[in-house]
Parts: sequence; structure tokens; C-alpha cells
Amino acid sequence: MSELRIAIVGFGKIARDQHVPAIAATPGARLAAVASRNASLPGVPHFRSLADLLRDGPEIDAVALCMPPQVRRLDAATALAAGKHVMLEKPPGATVSELAPLVAAAKQAGVTLFATWHSRYASAVEPARRLLAGRKILRITITWKEDVRVWHPGQSWIFQPGGLGVFDPGINALSILTAVLPQPLFVTRADLDFPANRAAPIAAELDLSDLDGLPIQAAFDFRQTGPQSWDIRFDTDAGVVTMALGGRRLFDGDKLLVEAGDAEYQGLYRRFIELAADGRSDVDLAPQSLVADAFMLGRRRTVEAFED
Repeated sequence: MSELRIAIVGFGKIARDQHVPAIAATPGARLAAVASRNASLPGVPHFRSLADLLRDGPEIDAVALCMPPQVRRLDAATALAAGKHVMLEKPPGATVSELAPLVAAAKQAGVTLFATWHSRYASAVEPARRLLAGRKILRITITWKEDVRVWHPGQSWIFQPGGLGVFDPGINALSILTAVLPQPLFVTRADLDFPANRAAPIAAELDLSDLDGLPIQAAFDFRQTGPQSWDIRFDTDAGVVTMALGGRRLFDGDKLLVEAGDAEYQGLYRRFIELAADGRSDVDLAPQSLVADAFMLGRRRTVEAFED
């Protein structure tokens, strides 16, 4: 395959801000079409639905599904049945259980299913994993706080059932954590703050641990104004290691080891091309399983109504 001809399905903010420029910057990838009810891209063939695209559109090899997770499963199944490779934006679905049938369908069709966790491709993540592998971690503190009005303006789906609320960004921190730590993690406590008029939490506090009892505390909040926080602090036997800016900076104590710009989605598309070349799948559900566990264990607290 000389190039992967990709259609973006669901053309909202994340597709415009991340997927389009990443495809353009990735050798071996080409944006061949867009399917969206409400948006299009000049110069690119446009269709109102994936079904319309598959019936009337140009030849494609793959789809990147960027619509809200609540409606993603059906289009994923349709694309796999048509023999197309499928990239799932994070979170890969509205539920954990809907992914296993998609994995089976991809295997049967001999195509790729790629459940993406873009924060794992941040520049500091792999260097942090290597650094921490040589140390004993004593405690981990996650502070992931942002202003939902800035990062998700007008996106009411995020507070609807299946939209995850504050876990939409919070799951990025969990995806990093599960990538850099050697053992499986589990949730031991969760307090979830639900606005009185919403069906998903606006803030959450979690306690997590691994098999050895490593204490991990996470604080997620969608109400942050002013400076935003996407930080993970690792207290170790050799000092403090900090990942900041969602994994773009890495500090060992006060020493800056890594500082880089945003190239996460280019990493996703390079990986997608590698997987599609062999028809292999990559579906890690560990971050989503932790969120599901937080909902199962979580103590619900009602807080003031939220208006966008």
C-alpha cells in the first residue's frame, strides 16, 4: 500500500484541530473524504454519512471515527464489514463491552482496529517510562484541571450519558499512567461531582493503586479558570519526577529533560499506517476500564448546575 487513503467521519473540533493537520504532516497518509452531517472541508469530497460515503464516495482504505463516543460503534462495525481499517478517537466507545465484538470483526475481516490514546504519544511519556523503570515509585499525584468552556465549547454531548464528562480529559492522564507503570492499576475510591442539570461528572477525585499498594491520587476538574493543569508527579526514592503539559515536559527534580510541541496525532497516524500495513489491531482498554470502575465505585455528589 503506497498510501493510506483515509476518510474522517465526524468533523468537529478535534477533527479540524488535530486529525486534518496530522494526516497532512504524515507521509503515507492522505485525507480522501469527510463524512459529517454538519461540516465539510473545502477541496475534500464530502458526504452526510459513512453509508453515503461507502456507497457513492471515492475509494478509501480507512476511516478515522471522530464523532462522539455514544454513536461510534455502529459506524465502526459498518466500516469493518466493508473491509476498511478503523481508527477510534478516544475514548474508543461509550461502553467497555462494545469493543470486544469490534475486535472480533476486525480480525475476521483481516483489517485494523486502532483504539487511540493520543496522550501516550506525547514527547515525555516514553522518556518518563524509562526513567521511572530504574526507580522505586513511592507515590503518584495527578492534577488534571481545565476549563470545559475553552476546550469543549458548545459540546453538550460531553455531559450526556456516555460522554464521560470530566473523564474525557481525565482519561488522558490514565492513559499515560497505564503506559509508564509496569503493573495493572485499579480504582479503590471515587468521588464524582455531578452538576444538578447534567448526566456526567464535572469533577472527580480518585484513589488508585497497583498490586503492591502504590498510592495514587487523581484530581480532575472541568471548572478550572486561569492557568490550566495537566500534571503527573511521581515521588520516587531518587527524588521527584514530573510530567507537565499533558506529557510534553519532563522534569527530574528541577532539571528539564524534555520539552516539545504537540505532535501526538502525527504519532497516532504513523502507528495507524504501521498497523494497517499488516492488518493488525491495537486495542488497549485499560484507561477506559479504570473510568468504568470509577463510575461503578463512585460516590455521587450533586453540585450546582452548569451552563455553557
